[in-house]
Amino acid sequence: MVSGYDLWQWRKQAINSAINNNIPLLELDWLLTEISGLDKLQLRLESFKNQDEIKMQLSLNQLESLWNRRLKEHLPVQYIAGYSNWRNFKLKVSPAVLIPRPETEILIDIVVDITNKNQDLKLGNWADLGTGSGAISLGLADVLPANNAQANIHAVDVSVDALNIAKINAANYNFSDRINFYQGYWWQPLSLLKGQFSGMISNPPYIPSATVLSLQPEVVNHEPHLALDGGIDGLDCIRHLIKISSDYLQNGGVWLIEMMAGQSNIVKALLKSAGTYDNIQIYPDLAGIDRFALAYKKSS
Repeated sequence: MVSGYDLWQWRKQAINSAINNNIPLLELDWLLTEISGLDKLQLRLESFKNQDEIKMQLSLNQLESLWNRRLKEHLPVQYIAGYSNWRNFKLKVSPAVLIPRPETEILIDIVVDITNKNQDLKLGNWADLGTGSGAISLGLADVLPANNAQANIHAVDVSVDALNIAKINAANYNFSDRINFYQGYWWQPLSLLKGQFSGMISNPPYIPSATVLSLQPEVVNHEPHLALDGGIDGLDCIRHLIKISSDYLQNGGVWLIEMMAGQSNIVKALLKSAGTYDNIQIYPDLAGIDRFALAYKKSS
């Protein structure tokens, strides 16, 4: 617990330090809403100043220490709070997982659109490859059927630490019985289910190795490079997913990934040259940039 006055004083100092370090003030107030339960209006009006006690997830000393890391080390505020908002979820995050981006939410919107057009795809097995925080798996569990007519979701990640975070997020939203978790490399743990998947969805590493080092310090210094680095041209993992996924998808099954700006033409050409996919489509992100590739396994 801290007094409203003490927190008010701390926020005043933090505002000055944020301005001096070119950190958006929205970040500071988002962090405070997450760890204190105060809302944006209370912070804006400073009406919390006279509260006797405010329940905090961190002590002021802990908050000050972590805020100094935000200033000096560019530690993302999501890692300070330990949570990130994504779709209608509040997801636990740590430096073991990428912070889920708003753009990635569109992958779930695409799934909703294509499964509404083809109801059969709503059932059966869906794979989330490279699950990280489990965001995509939770999104799938949220929009695909449960109970008797059920979609089974299989989440894979090579990182044990990432899987532990994903399992916590699934449990927090009562999805533990909907999502199966596996440690391994892409499709490898799912070999017994070859040819049985209605769909595959992935946000794989797609940034060229040399570009990773030039990213914002918040990203390059704190988020896992394993989830960022896609090899020399950024397409190593995507090539692998194009090559092997058709063995796991049923006829008409969905192949859906996120990619980097500027990669869409190459990805589309790779899908065509594989000879096992058709109805290839490219979708834009929130900024209108080609960001997502969709294809269907050809009927054999």
